[in-house]
Amino acid sequence: MKLVIVESPTKIKSLTKYLGAGYDVQASMGHIVDLPKSKMGVEIKKIGNKSFEFVPEYGVVKGKSDQVKRLKTAAKRADSIILATDPDREGEAIAYHVGNLLGEGKKVSRITFHSITKEAILEALEHPGKLDMAMVDAQQARRVLDRLVGYELSPVLWRKVRRGLSAGRVQSVAVRLIVEREGEIEAFKPVEYWEIRVEVVKQTGKKEGLWLELMKVFGKKASVGNAKTAAMYVEDLKSAEYKVSLVEKKERKAYAKPPFKTSTLQQAAANVMGWTSKKTMTVAQSLYEQGNITYHRTDSLNLAPSAVELIRKFIGSEFGAEYVPAEPNVYKTSTKVVAQEAHEAIRPTDMNMGTNSFVGSGEMGRDQEKLYGLIWRRTISCQMKPAVFDSVRVDVSAEGEKVYTLVARGETMKFDGWRKLYRSQVSGDRDQEQILPEMNKDEELDFKDIKSEQKFTLPPPRYNDASLIKELEKRGIGRPSTYASIVATIIARRYVDRKERKFYPTSVGKAVVEFLVKNFPVEMEYEFTAKMEEDLDDIARGKQSWQAMLSDFYGPFSKQLDQVKDKSERVGVEAEKTGKKCPECGQGDVVIREGKYGKFLSCSRFPECKYTGKLIEYVEGVVCEKCGGKIMVKKTRTGREFFGCENYPKCDWASWKRPVVPGQEESNKEAGDESRGEDESGE
Repeated sequence: MKLVIVESPTKIKSLTKYLGAGYDVQASMGHIVDLPKSKMGVEIKKIGNKSFEFVPEYGVVKGKSDQVKRLKTAAKRADSIILATDPDREGEAIAYHVGNLLGEGKKVSRITFHSITKEAILEALEHPGKLDMAMVDAQQARRVLDRLVGYELSPVLWRKVRRGLSAGRVQSVAVRLIVEREGEIEAFKPVEYWEIRVEVVKQTGKKEGLWLELMKVFGKKASVGNAKTAAMYVEDLKSAEYKVSLVEKKERKAYAKPPFKTSTLQQAAANVMGWTSKKTMTVAQSLYEQGNITYHRTDSLNLAPSAVELIRKFIGSEFGAEYVPAEPNVYKTSTKVVAQEAHEAIRPTDMNMGTNSFVGSGEMGRDQEKLYGLIWRRTISCQMKPAVFDSVRVDVSAEGEKVYTLVARGETMKFDGWRKLYRSQVSGDRDQEQILPEMNKDEELDFKDIKSEQKFTLPPPRYNDASLIKELEKRGIGRPSTYASIVATIIARRYVDRKERKFYPTSVGKAVVEFLVKNFPVEMEYEFTAKMEEDLDDIARGKQSWQAMLSDFYGPFSKQLDQVKDKSERVGVEAEKTGKKCPECGQGDVVIREGKYGKFLSCSRFPECKYTGKLIEYVEGVVCEKCGGKIMVKKTRTGREFFGCENYPKCDWASWKRPVVPGQEESNKEAGDESRGEDESGE
């Protein structure tokens, strides 16, 4: 009997049906050996003047004793042990600890597969290998590094900012991004500008109107910054003489987007379905364990040649040969990929299984169907021909008291290509611009109408799940398997709030970032954090010692810690004022503070005055559509925000979506909201 160890019980069913008799499949249920939760669990030994050695204190995870007993019993019955945990650093570390715990006196081998299919599993069994200790070391280095930062820096935050706070090497940098973006928004000053558009018609033939946008005045970029200037231009343009100065026609191609990797899948799910990164990874995990998709933690954009061949055959039979490119489309990742982890992009395991194969079958839940459909469309479309457009630009000269240049652009789709499957079925097609009438250079046109509209520049948008992950990846901070946990952690620690799918820094988050940037400027630099990730990658490649890497970091870090403990100034958490006086003492102001369980009302004279109250947030200007009561911001028992009527339980109106004042929907849409982008690509 051969004992096969996987991570989750879901995989037991999948593997058992492929392996048959002679195999016993058991699950480790994640880590069974790990660092303790109650203490740092790393002994630090000083070697010489500048070097350190780190000794992790591993032990059986609390609550896993019964699981360990079951695995040991199964191991005694087995002739050999096959470690089949996930094909990444975390999976390699789990396999290492399981092997050490169960493998004494047994033949132990390691297999990896990137999809739970019969073909992949049998192929892996035919080519068993050994544990990749470089990847084990990389995972161990990350765990120890995070312990060093978390357990040694958190007590400093307790003393210098507020009790109960904790610090994280990558999470703190992510919060810094959000805090700095909020600072940009707060400091932003809108600039007024006016958009002027003129409608002209041809002098002969059909009197089709053509809208032109003012671009230049006397050959320089038009700058219309106030109503007076706008009115002057409008009056002049009404009586100006219009003539075509340029007609430019060209063909434009829009190429298919690459298949999903972990980061772009999370971004797409956030943009299209409003999912958090944590939810996306949870659903993707279930799809992988059920054998529906390849492994979902990957930086690779590669597709197996056999999969590409099947995709091309499917495209030809489903859409026609004109949609199949002469050669397969090849994509290269822009990020550094560790060789051992450079497997495939995320794709369905069966190219012929579209979403219709699962809808109503009971094999997938609703969320699984949604995510699988996204992955399936992206995978098929990435091997289709580009979409082709006829693009036309017309420049028109208008001569009055001044000489103006106005521009019209038009575009029509000649061939939909990959968009036949992907864009049109998911987010609509907005590529069809106005169709321009046939025009010739020097052709004269007649004025028909003019519109002048006041506008203001907008501040940069707040980060959401998609844009934050995109920024982290762009800066080289974190890795595919860590993005979801980074976002979940900074929310759980109440350093940021997620409202309407956008991230807002809390007063605690601002204070923590202020303190860390001031006192740990090197460790809080984006480039430094990215360099640490590269070092971890080098360890995984076998190019660097994990002990040496940690020693190089810990020496300067520990010295800085000692200085900050003694010399740094305390940073206070700024309380938000409500404009009301304390109802208890009458002297202090009622302010909004943040505690362990969220925001609450308090007196600014605390601790002299102990007044506290429940914070009730209303959605301004919105009334309940059922009873006319005020709409309140509420939270579920798990902390998820929703909106409900103040007259509950008499009125049961509630919504997950923030209601808006009727008539303001369009203005809200224009205010830099990234939460529901039209493009699901994540690129």
